[in-house]
Amino acid sequence: MTLSPKELIKLLDILSEENLDTPLESLCSQLHQSFPKEDRFKVGTALLLMLQQVDLLPKHVQRIVALTLLFDLYKGEPLASTPFATVFAQALRPQEDTGSGNPKPPSQTDHAPFLSRCERSLLVNLLGHTQKDVTKKTPHQIVDELSFAPVPPVDLTSLQQQLMERQSELPSVSKCGSSVILPDMDHSKGAEFDKTTVRNVTESLLAGEPPLCKQTYRPEFIRLVPPLFHSMNELAWFNVTEPTQFTIEYDASMCVSNSAGAEARKLMGKAFKSVLMLQQQQYLINELDRDPKLVYHIGLTPSKLPDLVENNPLIAIEVLLRLMQSSQITEYFSVLVNMEMSLHSMEVVNRLTTTVDLPTEFVHLYISNCISTCETIKDRYMQNRLVRLVCVFLQSLIRNKIINVQELFIEVQAFCIEFSRIREAAALFRLLKQLESGDTGGLNAPPAKGKIDMC
Repeated sequence: MTLSPKELIKLLDILSEENLDTPLESLCSQLHQSFPKEDRFKVGTALLLMLQQVDLLPKHVQRIVALTLLFDLYKGEPLASTPFATVFAQALRPQEDTGSGNPKPPSQTDHAPFLSRCERSLLVNLLGHTQKDVTKKTPHQIVDELSFAPVPPVDLTSLQQQLMERQSELPSVSKCGSSVILPDMDHSKGAEFDKTTVRNVTESLLAGEPPLCKQTYRPEFIRLVPPLFHSMNELAWFNVTEPTQFTIEYDASMCVSNSAGAEARKLMGKAFKSVLMLQQQQYLINELDRDPKLVYHIGLTPSKLPDLVENNPLIAIEVLLRLMQSSQITEYFSVLVNMEMSLHSMEVVNRLTTTVDLPTEFVHLYISNCISTCETIKDRYMQNRLVRLVCVFLQSLIRNKIINVQELFIEVQAFCIEFSRIREAAALFRLLKQLESGDTGGLNAPPAKGKIDMC
């Protein structure tokens, strides 16, 4: 979709030199009145083309207006999500200085418009990196004030990171190709077109089906030549002329559905919602043992982990152990230690701590969350039950030397004192005092074997 000839005339009238003494905000208002919101991208594409081709906007004040209008089209929206954010980021990137005070013009393959010092200063102001409201000034005032002023420094790191993340989601083919319109970089002749010629050239570039501004040269992708057929149902390589030297081999597994993997995914789907029978749990674990990569394809995500822990903690343990080398394991740990405290979540954390080396910060965070839950719960019965559970859990971690109790000594000791009426809290307090005095005899009791038992 491009602008019609009538619409293009409206846009060129706004960019006319006659508006050099009209405030920029008035010109922006005029633009929004002339074009509906759904035409913003068409207008922006036309403005960008004219900014890229210096001959189409020969006067400095016209480029000032065009740049302001391009920015104002999506003003108020997050910059990284707007279609012309990449143009602004490229236009403001550091450029090689020619020694004359102006940056070196871009090459013919650069899609970003070449901006002068004045235009770069204007764009920095428009992006909100200074406190000046430049839109209240006229194009003539902008040229007078910013042409010889230094360009304000601007940090585009955050914007560039957001743009890179968004562009990484695009297919590679969308990043290929060059515009069929290339500017004449030789300005030695100094030729200038009259207004009629400029309008005619602009219309020829932006109008037509398809318009030149939408056409690009893209590389052709080389594909393998398909095999020849002797007949409709016979491939050439099926006709082996010397059977004594060659044998035809077939892959018997081709087109055979992976029923085992499908059944494992089906069971995992049930595991998020209800408790699996012992036979189903064993089948799922056996399939995970048979195919180490199956764990990445059974539908588990960090957001689903709490449901799996509450319904099938043993499956959660087995799955997490197999995900230890996953790039998402940190996210799984974060969800686990921040989920609501329960017997099953403690069982999973305790088993993991006795099997693999969990990051210390995760274990400490989980302990702090457990203590906080016990302190804030209102139901006295449930509070006593959870306190007993936490005390047994902490004793298991201490006896198995999973945590260095000195790092949590003050927090755990305060917890024991607050709930000293509970037998398990008193026992944990005595164990802390023994360790504080250097008596390690309390550590010689049989350690918990991965599963926490309630008294």
